[in-house]
Amino acid sequence: MGIQSGTITAIEACSPAKLNLFLHVTGRRPDGYHSLQTVFQLLNWGDDMRFEVRTEPGVTLSGDTEDIAPEQNLILQAAQALGQTDRGAHIHIRKRIPRGGGLGGGSSNAATTLLALNRVWGLGLEQDALQRLATPLGADVPVFVMGQSAWAEGVGEVLSALALPKRWFVIAQPHCTVSTAEIFADPALTRHTPPITVQAFFSGAGRNDLQSVVESRYPKVQRAVEWLKKHSPDARMTGSGACVFASLESEQEAHDIAAQAPAGLAVIVAEGLERLPDMQEVTE
Repeated sequence: MGIQSGTITAIEACSPAKLNLFLHVTGRRPDGYHSLQTVFQLLNWGDDMRFEVRTEPGVTLSGDTEDIAPEQNLILQAAQALGQTDRGAHIHIRKRIPRGGGLGGGSSNAATTLLALNRVWGLGLEQDALQRLATPLGADVPVFVMGQSAWAEGVGEVLSALALPKRWFVIAQPHCTVSTAEIFADPALTRHTPPITVQAFFSGAGRNDLQSVVESRYPKVQRAVEWLKKHSPDARMTGSGACVFASLESEQEAHDIAAQAPAGLAVIVAEGLERLPDMQEVTE
């Protein structure tokens, strides 16, 4: 399949991180999955991905996920989900989002792959079709395909767009990797938090039901929470951990807190996004 003049030959994109501004486990379903309530906040910080058209069929991958077995790599799974065995692409990724940090890195990479290959291959799939492909890949993948901050229920796939106030975030990254499956399997996990309303969330309701379980198993997370709470009492963990964040009104305030991080604790400052930025197309 040759490349025609004026067509897209490559796409460069930021595969963004997310925060769970709160995370409630509201029940356990017969299939073993947990029902949730959460708010996904997208960030202006994440991994860099490049997608290049290849004339040879098949998808190749290089960069910072080469240590992950192909059958477990969500980027390659997402590419396969599009079902385009006669098309080719090379994907390169530079990772910033830590694994096992609760920032949605793998899910974001999968969603970015669906969106970018749909465009670079000229498939023309609408968002609802991409959402159907995203859901089996993981509970957090659909919100990245949706491309904007959202209220989420179900296992995270029932999404409603949510306009959030402009905020800056200090995100502490304890040097540990948390297993989501391990945390959800812990008998100490609270599984029946009553559902709340959007209005209640905006009035300050909400917590992370997984946080106490993670803190009991990972002292580094507990120490990060204790440090950040000294500067922002509402600081909490995102997702199933290990990262911890505080929400601030100004960039300067966020940088001032980040500058006081204890030795050995990696900290970044990021701005919340309402929508994902446009991907950058390269054409011939």
